[in-house]
Amino acid sequence: MNDLERATEAIQAGELVVYPTETVYGLGADATDSDAVDRVFAAKGRDRSNPVSLAVPSVPSALEYVRASDRERRFMAAFLPGPVTVLCRRREAVPTELVAGRDRVGVRVPDHQGALRFLERAGTAVTATSANVSGRDSARRVEELDPEIVEAAAVVLDGGETEGTESTVVDVSSGKIHRRGALAEEIETWLATS
Repeated sequence: MNDLERATEAIQAGELVVYPTETVYGLGADATDSDAVDRVFAAKGRDRSNPVSLAVPSVPSALEYVRASDRERRFMAAFLPGPVTVLCRRREAVPTELVAGRDRVGVRVPDHQGALRFLERAGTAVTATSANVSGRDSARRVEELDPEIVEAAAVVLDGGETEGTESTVVDVSSGKIHRRGALAEEIETWLATS
């Protein structure tokens, strides 16, 4: 069994997987499984009031988990896949634990072949949060992963060195950028003109 098959089985069993993206390494679990989501928060030591995003392999698959307006769909078509997290209204399949009780969830479609292969195989939305203990630096290489994260993960998918620039988090409905990262200027222009 190869690493991708092991990672797929781990996600389906509610376990954690470290996976590469075009930004930094991510910590993945079944984003629709409250217990798996709890394991992500515990492994990161993350404050439960701080929501976690989800990753999917395509925009059409994102629409299974969110209700996107026409403008949000146009934005997704323009920027996904890519280093962008889009906040959209969540559907019932997204547990409240993931979003800290909020009605919106961040959606990622990574522009990284290894991540997309993993997400396609997983068969569900996967948590999209950096694979680090909260407050520590994000990992760009497997060797930089915090020991606590490696210990908590059932599988670590090594995709070599990542680019390291975090995704830009944007709420298209309000036109607000919550975190500036990759493509922030292009996103600002789109928001102002579309």
